Amino acid sequence: MNYTKRLSRERAALVVIDMQEAFRPVIPDFADVSARIAKAVQGARLLELPVIVTEQYPRGLKHTAAEILPYLPESPNVIEKLCFSSCGVEEFQSTLISRDIKQAIVCGIEAHICVAQTVLDLLSREIDVFLLVDCITSRTPDSKEVALSRLTQAGAIPSNLEMALFEMMGTAESPQFKALQNLIK
Repeated sequence: MNYTKRLSRERAALVVIDMQEAFRPVIPDFADVSARIAKAVQGARLLELPVIVTEQYPRGLKHTAAEILPYLPESPNVIEKLCFSSCGVEEFQSTLISRDIKQAIVCGIEAHICVAQTVLDLLSREIDVFLLVDCITSRTPDSKEVALSRLTQAGAIPSNLEMALFEMMGTAESPQFKALQNLIK
């Protein structure tokens, strides 16, 4: 029997990979993607999902984008890294384990480098990965396209911001319905 994987609020975390200010001038849709990721963070917090944020070499690449920062938890646990895969950092792995995360909702940059390597490692650890395709980008559209194709072939599940949030909410009777509906508008 085929099992259709669905997002579950009890099993998922939002993973924001390296959405840092130094990339703003070199990624054409940086501001749009940052704004959508800010909504993803707000939605995750409304649904009480953990939000895990990584930063690649922040001393050189600066910190998380200004559009996202105001919506992170009051004292966010930002995981600094030098390796491309977030799974190469013990703190990232221990966060997934300690919170019993079985599903990662992934967004960030760059699709073909840090996002791709993190997703492949998460899949190899038997964590279901949902790609917020409207919240992932690269310097070139070709790089994003190739990465998303490879990752879906490897087993990641394509989704988008609105689809993921409403899938986890499940019903218009949810107490978060109005707030999420207003967030997406």
